This record gives sequence, C-alpha cells and structure tokens, in this order.
Amino acid sequence: MNKKTIIAMALATAAAVPASAGPKTVFPTLDGKAPLVIAHRGASGYMPDHTLEGYAKAIELGADFIEPDLVATKDGVLIARHEPNLKDTTDVAKRPEFASRKRKMMVDGNEEEGWFASDFTLAEIKTLRAIQPRGDRSKAFDGQFQVPTFEEVLALREAKSKELGRQIGVYPETKHPTYHQQLGLALEQPLVALLKQYKLNRKDAPVFIQSFEAANLKQLRKLTANKLVYLLDANDVRPDGSIDANVPYDHVVAGDKRTYADMLTPAGLKEIKSFADGIGPWKPYLISWQAMVDPKTGKAADVDGDKVVDQRDMTLIEPSDVVKNAHKLGLVVHPYTFRNEAKHLAANFQDSPLEEYRAYFELGVDGVFTDYTDTALAARRLLQK
Repeated sequence: MNKKTIIAMALATAAAVPASAGPKTVFPTLDGKAPLVIAHRGASGYMPDHTLEGYAKAIELGADFIEPDLVATKDGVLIARHEPNLKDTTDVAKRPEFASRKRKMMVDGNEEEGWFASDFTLAEIKTLRAIQPRGDRSKAFDGQFQVPTFEEVLALREAKSKELGRQIGVYPETKHPTYHQQLGLALEQPLVALLKQYKLNRKDAPVFIQSFEAANLKQLRKLTANKLVYLLDANDVRPDGSIDANVPYDHVVAGDKRTYADMLTPAGLKEIKSFADGIGPWKPYLISWQAMVDPKTGKAADVDGDKVVDQRDMTLIEPSDVVKNAHKLGLVVHPYTFRNEAKHLAANFQDSPLEEYRAYFELGVDGVFTDYTDTALAARRLLQK
C-alpha cells in the first residue's frame, strides 16, 4: 500500500469521526480548546485564491475561519487579493483593454512590474477573472470567478453562518498598509467601517485582523476592539536551520533595524502584547529544519536524488520556545502556511501532511493557516479520537 493511499484512508477515517465523539480532548493551546482551522485565501489548494466560491468551498469543508487578504482599488474599495499586483491572480495580462495599465511600481521598497489594483476602479476589477497562481495546482477553475469585495466576503460569512447554524469567522489581512497609505488609499478606516456595518466590530466577534506591520496594528487598536494578530515573515531558512529574517517595512520606514526574529524574542513578544492579541509566525520560527550540506558547493544537498532541493531533503530540528513564551504572555499563536504537496513537507513527515499538523498541534499552536481545510480538520479529529 503506497503512502498516498494510506493518507487518503486516514483522511476518510478522520472525516467520519464527529469532533465531539468521546471524551473532550484538552489541547496544549492557550485555552485548551482545539486549534482553529483557518482557510488560507479560501480553498486555495483546490480553487483560485480569494473568490467567493473558494471561501464557500472552505466553509463547506468545515473551516472555522476564512482569510481574505485586502488591497484597495483606485476608488478606495477593499477587494480580496493576495497582492496589489494583479498579474499572478487574475487574467489581466490577457485583457488587451488594460494593456496600457502595465507599469512598474515600488512595493515596500521593491520594484515590481504588472497591473496594480490602485490603477483600477471597482467596476474595472469586476470585469477580471481569478486564476490559480501556483503552477502545481489545478487550472480547471481559471477564468470562472470574479474578484470579490470585502463587503461581499462579509455578506457570504453572514449568510453561511445562518445557513449552517455555526459562527464562521473572518480573518482579514491588511496587505502592505504603509504602501496603501502612501497612495492615499489607507486600509484601516474602510476595514473598520465594514466590520461595524456587519456588527462585527467588537472584542468577542469571530474576527481576527492580521498585519505584517506593527504600526498598522497600533493604528487599528485605536479604531477597533477586534482581536489583532501580528504576522512575522522571513526570507528563508539557512542550511543550519537558523532563520534568515527580514525587517518589517514599517520598521524600515521608521529607521528601526529590528527584524521579525527580534520581535520573537521574549522582549519582542512583550512589546507585541502591547498592541496585539496574537502572533502569526512563518512556521519554521516554531519548528525549523536543517539541510545536509554539499561539501563542494556549501549549499543544501539533494538528499533524495530527485534533482530538486526542497523540503523533502530537510530534517527537523528541536522546536523553539516561541509558543511557550507567547502563551506565557497570553498571546495566541497561528502559524502559516500548511500545504499538502510533498515538496513542502520535511523528510520527518514521510510525505504525510497529517504528521506535520500533528507536530504543530502537539506543540500547542492555537490555529493554523492552511490551503487544505479538509486535511487540517482530519488531522485535528485524529487527535480528538
């Protein structure tokens, strides 16, 4: 029996077990409850990112939260896109009527070329269609779905919550907030206004607002009682397992040289606690991996001989103290991003995404951002049996 068959059988078995079956499991999370399953960009493992249809699919699969990334149009409307640059997630490049809109822009200090949401009105955005940005995933739905507004996402959340009799959470991310402020298209006020419109602007609402910029969260803290989460990024993992951390763009603008790694020290976490309710770290900050180094090149070696160096050539190192230290301060921990493809799984997991979830769940994370809602839920149910 091959590994794919074993994983499929485990998924089917877990899905058949009600979450409430048997004694209530106490997880090593901050509150002892089961970790949240956050649908990263919707059902992005199966469908194009950030579409109403993708969010609905994730909800159907059982997601606790759906995650829209937010950027602004020329007329100041919040839409769900992973980046301001539309070239990878829409069919804009194939639209001759918009060929003249292609240009170069500086985004967080980096020059990009493409088509930018801030150059389009909402009416123009609505003529575009979403496409799958990842080359290793199905293109079957390309060109079928519109780009949704944040208001449409909130309306979907409300309707599906009523239909299913359970509160579905929404987890918006403010994308490049300093960049948007520099364009005169600040995200904060429109975001808060829409949450108020849908009666979600309160501490106990099923809402987390996330950002990679502390300055943005500090501003939001003055505008809303919603729970806030500070995201922490990095450039890469070095062969020895140490993190090559980058500097948040708001830090760059302010002349603050601290990296995201600096913000995950005990002192950094204490500062985060002053403006946020949780952290969303890139997952190797919690459990990193190391490579076998090729003595000729000094770079990571192709251990499995498939002529590609990826996660399958890496082995895990001991977990960091980030979860423990964050929990001491009352901060929830929601790492990203969990994916099923074998190339994203360290050798220890033997091509099984279920084993990766198990490792992080047993570490005590309070939620996970996942491209595959069904797999994350299956892993959670296996621990609840």
